[in-house]
Amino acid sequence: LALFIVAIAVALFVSERYPSALVAMMVLTVLMLVALLQPWLPWIRPGRWITLEEGVSGFSNPATIVVAAMFVLSAGLQATGAIAWLGPWLGRTARYPLLMVFGLMLVVSMVSAFINNTAAIAIFLPIVLTACARSGLAPSRVLIPLSYASQFGGVCTLIGTSTNLLVSSISERSGHGAFHLFEFAPLGLILTAAGLVYLLSFSRWLLPERPSRTLVQSYQVADYVAELKVTAASGLVGHKVEETRINRTAGVRLLAALRQGQAVWPEPALSIKAGDLLLVQAPATDLLALRATWKLESEHEFRFAEGAGGDQEMRLAEAVVAPRSWLIGQTLAEVGFHRRFRCIVLGVQSGDTVVSERLDSLVLKFGDALLLLGPREEIARLRGDPGFLMLDRIDEPALRRAKIPLALGIFATVVALAALNVVPIMASALFGCVALVATRCLSIEEACEAIDWRVIFLLAGALPLGLVLEKSGAAAVLAEGTLSLTKPFGPWATLAMIYLLTAVLTEFMSNAATAVLLAPVALAVAASLGVEARPLLMAVCFAASTSFCTPVGYQTNAMVQHPGGYRFADYLKIGLPLNLLFWLLSVWFIPRFWPF
Repeated sequence: LALFIVAIAVALFVSERYPSALVAMMVLTVLMLVALLQPWLPWIRPGRWITLEEGVSGFSNPATIVVAAMFVLSAGLQATGAIAWLGPWLGRTARYPLLMVFGLMLVVSMVSAFINNTAAIAIFLPIVLTACARSGLAPSRVLIPLSYASQFGGVCTLIGTSTNLLVSSISERSGHGAFHLFEFAPLGLILTAAGLVYLLSFSRWLLPERPSRTLVQSYQVADYVAELKVTAASGLVGHKVEETRINRTAGVRLLAALRQGQAVWPEPALSIKAGDLLLVQAPATDLLALRATWKLESEHEFRFAEGAGGDQEMRLAEAVVAPRSWLIGQTLAEVGFHRRFRCIVLGVQSGDTVVSERLDSLVLKFGDALLLLGPREEIARLRGDPGFLMLDRIDEPALRRAKIPLALGIFATVVALAALNVVPIMASALFGCVALVATRCLSIEEACEAIDWRVIFLLAGALPLGLVLEKSGAAAVLAEGTLSLTKPFGPWATLAMIYLLTAVLTEFMSNAATAVLLAPVALAVAASLGVEARPLLMAVCFAASTSFCTPVGYQTNAMVQHPGGYRFADYLKIGLPLNLLFWLLSVWFIPRFWPF
């Protein structure tokens, strides 16, 4: 039964039909339902399944709590600008592409060792795009190294990635002890150095050089947008927008209406008056037909220019749906995008697909990029919304720069207390969160918004699944299957197999879920071989946290896919050799740092 549930869970994780957090909660629900029915299921012996209390233990697990705290601590550094000051320095190196890539990877890997990877990418992505635009450097030469460097740093410390915290918790629960804050550093630094050398040496040949495209080119928006003046003889006068059916004409989109120089947004109940200017997007032939049919006059027609559209108060901008955006899973119509943000969505790029029709019914996903048209002040306001990652070059939001020393001091204290074993990492992280809010580096509202609750629910739902694998004996069954292939060749071969299996799985499903599933298997394998479990658990940690071959294996890979114009094959071409390099180095060095 446990193996069947695991198989269904893996299939759902890989299919991405449902969000990973929802899959984890669905699995947890099934596990707890079996626990409730256990008195009527005599073939499940006592002690071979989780209890209801164990089912909800993921919410109180130290790993879950530390991950939530790290979101808040990362937000404190963001809100004060404690990391953003590196932007101008990186920008000055843009004239020397190799130096810029090296400096960027070095800085990002150092930052990612202590804050959430996605937060690090969110900070540096606009900075990098601005530097590329000023220097003429193609973003496609920089952004994959940016994503990979964040993963390099993440494997250097216990708090660098949620995977390390999860496996540490599983190790402690099984009696093998928790991991120390810098226990990962020796191998993590070796892998980071190897990754930096590899990318600096081969990225110029393995990464595409795709010139920066204008927003209009990227989204394949129709070349022409016209302002058409409603004449007194027009059949539109006195009619509401919804009555005219102009928006339903093939190839034509009514974007906005201008009245007396002011933008009037296309609400269905808007009554059109003579003299109104209609902002219409359509191919040239459809514009000609539209003018003739409705007796409209061409006020002026214009091509979109980067940063402006027709009226000078309006501009084009690009926003990516952030990893923890409240927009995920909703359509533009459901959120009332026009009314809420006073901006028009001209196009959506989802993966390699550009959508410019029936946008209101498109269900948004993490990583989708929106091409927006709206007033400059409204576009600027979106920068403060945690649901978006703005890619255009606009003024920075107000930062609490006076609090930078305080925020850095609090964060350094958290790390020092944990590193010196004065208090457990969970306690020091919680102390740090309280200190950030108490000193007003962060408001309580910002602290709550900073936590990616989908990650928390994913961890809380997946952890009991790992416990079921242990208690039911399913982990032992999987371990025996692994050992049947590798036992004759010794523990090194088993280590290589565990790493390889983890690395392959994490390319297609959540790295946290992969770690939770394979950590109990690693423990069972170690017990069967009669060797120390730590080397095998380390293999799970490092393999699950370094996903280079696909854009879906790690959130940071997905975040840079659209801005860099990458295709699936781009990740495979540069990522597969890097994954193999990490595999070889890890299999060689893990037994030396953590003997069998």
